[in-house]
Amino acid sequence: MSNQLANESSLYLRQHADNPVDWMPWGEEAFAKAKAEDKPILVSIGYSSCHWCHVMAHESFENDYIARLMNKHFVCIKVDREERPDVDRVYMEAVQMINQHGGWPLHAFCLPDGRPFYGGTYFPPEERGQGLIPWPQLIMRISEYFDSKRDELEENAGNIVANLEHLSSTVQEEGTEWNPRDLLGGVKRIVKTRDAENGGFGGAPKFPPTMVLQFLLAMRQTRACGNEFPKLADNLDDSVVLTLEKIARGGLFDQVGGGFCRYCVDASWTIPHFEKMLYDNALLIETFAIAWSRYRQPLMIKVVEETVDWLEREMKLSSGLYAGSVDADSPEGEGKFYCWTPEELQSALGDEVADQFAKAYRVTEEGNFEGGLSYPQFDGSLDDRDALSGARETLRTIRADRPAPVRDEKALTFWNALVARALLQAGAILGRSEWIERGGDILDRIWEERFVDGRLLSRGEEDSPDGFLDDYATTAQALLVASGRGDVFSQERVAEFQARAETLGRDLLAKFKAKNGAAYYFTAENAESPILRQVEWYDNATPSGNSTVAHLLVGLSAVSEDPVFREAKESLRPSYGSLIERVANGVAFALTAWCQEASGVATIKASSQEDLKEVAAELALRCWRPQWLTVDSSVPAGKWRLCVGNTCLPDFVSPSELAEVAAMASQPRN
Repeated sequence: MSNQLANESSLYLRQHADNPVDWMPWGEEAFAKAKAEDKPILVSIGYSSCHWCHVMAHESFENDYIARLMNKHFVCIKVDREERPDVDRVYMEAVQMINQHGGWPLHAFCLPDGRPFYGGTYFPPEERGQGLIPWPQLIMRISEYFDSKRDELEENAGNIVANLEHLSSTVQEEGTEWNPRDLLGGVKRIVKTRDAENGGFGGAPKFPPTMVLQFLLAMRQTRACGNEFPKLADNLDDSVVLTLEKIARGGLFDQVGGGFCRYCVDASWTIPHFEKMLYDNALLIETFAIAWSRYRQPLMIKVVEETVDWLEREMKLSSGLYAGSVDADSPEGEGKFYCWTPEELQSALGDEVADQFAKAYRVTEEGNFEGGLSYPQFDGSLDDRDALSGARETLRTIRADRPAPVRDEKALTFWNALVARALLQAGAILGRSEWIERGGDILDRIWEERFVDGRLLSRGEEDSPDGFLDDYATTAQALLVASGRGDVFSQERVAEFQARAETLGRDLLAKFKAKNGAAYYFTAENAESPILRQVEWYDNATPSGNSTVAHLLVGLSAVSEDPVFREAKESLRPSYGSLIERVANGVAFALTAWCQEASGVATIKASSQEDLKEVAAELALRCWRPQWLTVDSSVPAGKWRLCVGNTCLPDFVSPSELAEVAAMASQPRN
């Protein structure tokens, strides 16, 4: 007998529809039930591709005895964090406050009004000696406490909500003026935390540090870093190159099929949790492409190309947008879909090629994964890699016949906007106009299908909530990037992209900006908000909403004639004064925007699209920086104009000379 989740749009919720737990979706009905029955609420949050979410579901939520305890003592609400990131953020902050750590599955125990008083992540069904309370015991303890010491739980919940409110307001109150050179201090502190052996920053588990790497690359482009602090520049180079080399050769990257997994469980990037998230892949495409523009390492370009191929082959939906994720687990068990034995290689490739592949990709009799299986890691030369391209294709074809992990079909506005931005940026850097066109097509679909009655929706279903700050800011920023590709798009389309970016930008200022502060709330002012409206400063798996707002305002201030964007940018900027000093790695994506503002946004003008194509080809030979290429009839034919910030230089007669100046005379390191 199913519970109330069977008809939900979320794959994750439907995966729990046959649990004996009386799950309810997030909404007024669940809260009304809790208040009417005076029961505490259990909010259980996860997502469809989460391995440990599946583990706890199988161990506890499918257990009749445990389900009866949950049903008797709680109103149980199941939430898909990808569909309701606003709910997830509030309870994640609360659980991190309680336990000093968070993750998924996430469990918050709440009063009937939804205020949390306790929480945690994964709990086993029985005692395992790991310091974790067994789930049935925890259920009973909390139920008894709710009945006997309600006043204490009310006090706990009040303190937690007060602290959440304080976290949202503190940075605004501490906002101070700062100098662009202060960003160098942030670089120094980040570089000191690098893992000099394995790349990345810190130990296991290893997550791809895309926002940090983009900040380091932006700072490396500045004259101050490159010329005045050569030792820092060298350390920065080593950090970026080593990290991306280890990611490209290790287990985060799917060596056979392309695309990146979410994170690796070890410090050496060997074995991942095998879920593939759309947002990680978008951010890594962008980061590898930007890094390639400086370091020109062929492996960087190859992983970008193969990841774009994976997106088109395995993630593209009939709508033209992209699916959200691929599950960590497959029917045969986590990771089995991706692993090989030497015998399987010999059967697929023949002895000679199998031996070459096994040597280059570290496939051994002992294996590096469970049951003697090997998850490929690339140890060979680039010549080996090229020679084995046919072998990889053969293995990919064979792998496609295995029982595959489930793909979550949800097409989120935010994540698809990240893909659009990545394709636009990577296409410009690598000279792939078809990627730029594809990025524009994604943005057209989002606009046509998701911008309804003056509201941007967070996804395509009829029950979609209004967009969150991530949706508005990232879509607007991607539109703005598209508006700068006058070398590929027509003048009419460029103007349309910019007009849309400005529309969303004004909507964002009206709907999300705090009335008494510089920051932007995660939810719009008229949206249903769980407990409180939060301000999110810190980057996590994706850039924070306020980080992306910084990029948007820096860009709009440079290209729009509306002064409201410049005023908003100047209002937001001081909030980062204390953050640069305290947690530069936590706000790295915002610091990238402020670095680019200090360097000056480059606008390049020519009299025709053909002239813009000439200069775009020259720019692709140099280190990347944000650029807007636009047709301007006031520029004489055969000449090019460069404006940086508010200053326009004398017209250039050579696109190569302009590109040299636009790249701030920085050359790729061979």
